Amino acid sequence: MKVTSIETFATQNVCFVRIKTDDGQEGIGQTAWSNADITALVLHRQIAHHVLGANPEDIDSIVDRCIEGNLKFPWSYVCRATAGIDTALWDMRGKRENKSVCEMLGGKKKAVAVYGSSMSREITPEDEGERLKRLMDSHGYSAFKIRLGKTVGHDQDMWPGRTEEIIPTVRKAVGDSVSMHADANSCYTPKRAIEVGRILEDNGYMHYEEPCPYWALEWTAETAGALDIPVAGGEQDVDLAQFRRMIKMNAVDIVQPDLCYVGGLTRVLRVAKMAEEAGKTCTPHVAQKSLLTVFSLHMLGAIANAGPYMEFSIKKVEWVNGLFEPALEAKDGEVPIPQGPGWGVRLNQEWLEKAEYAKSELGA
Repeated sequence: MKVTSIETFATQNVCFVRIKTDDGQEGIGQTAWSNADITALVLHRQIAHHVLGANPEDIDSIVDRCIEGNLKFPWSYVCRATAGIDTALWDMRGKRENKSVCEMLGGKKKAVAVYGSSMSREITPEDEGERLKRLMDSHGYSAFKIRLGKTVGHDQDMWPGRTEEIIPTVRKAVGDSVSMHADANSCYTPKRAIEVGRILEDNGYMHYEEPCPYWALEWTAETAGALDIPVAGGEQDVDLAQFRRMIKMNAVDIVQPDLCYVGGLTRVLRVAKMAEEAGKTCTPHVAQKSLLTVFSLHMLGAIANAGPYMEFSIKKVEWVNGLFEPALEAKDGEVPIPQGPGWGVRLNQEWLEKAEYAKSELGA
């Protein structure tokens, strides 16, 4: 049994991958979203030749070969493309064994609790509070995440005083029983990060995500060491050695790899294991409702050190609509793990026919 073809179906937003073998098996996966058409080109030019002809059962060795075989190209697009290969191979394995990926990993959960993740910094504190309260009533959310500061903001706010206002305003709107989280997206120096962290602590927030520039692990460690609120991070990182450093120096309490950024399920499971051995939880970064969310649901349904909630975007994004079935919806604060072999989803054939198509074949 060997891989004979790798197909991509891409737009700028998303790229699906289909792998076929010489005995007629196939699996579907997805690369990281955003500039996905560029990732598709990387996949065919720099990744495919490491996969064609390989035994699809050897997922670990295939993934390592894709990464290590691109020594001169660390790391982002290589890992984004490798994620498409890895996730397609896991889907193929599940279909071959007639099990879901969650089941193959030993998981028994049927659904995962989620926090409604606000992606907006433009919304006023009052409007954010009202919006989250409505979602509690309509979808049963018992947890949310809001945005603080500016993305890579150098201690700046979206407008003066917004951060100091939104933290207590949203808490008052949703009540004390709701689990609140906050994301600073690499905004602060340690001094300011600690100031904001104290406000979060005073208002009963449960985690503080990426308070400092993600590459400044020493700053993040300083912030985490000064605060009682758990500090979360890791979504941007793609090098497993960086995760080892992050965990060893206690820069974060909650490890947040993005499955499609880091290179797929195989590599994110390695990160989760590192976190588990250090006594830390693992809560993957999930920014939008593509197959990334499906992958993360299966993972969190199985790993021993899963956090209590998975991120689930509340932002309305048109390009994610109709990509696959069944659609992902939150009900009573949970999202079901798709059932059936592999990832348990079916891609929209009409969408595939309109996407930019490319194919790499064995011997071509």
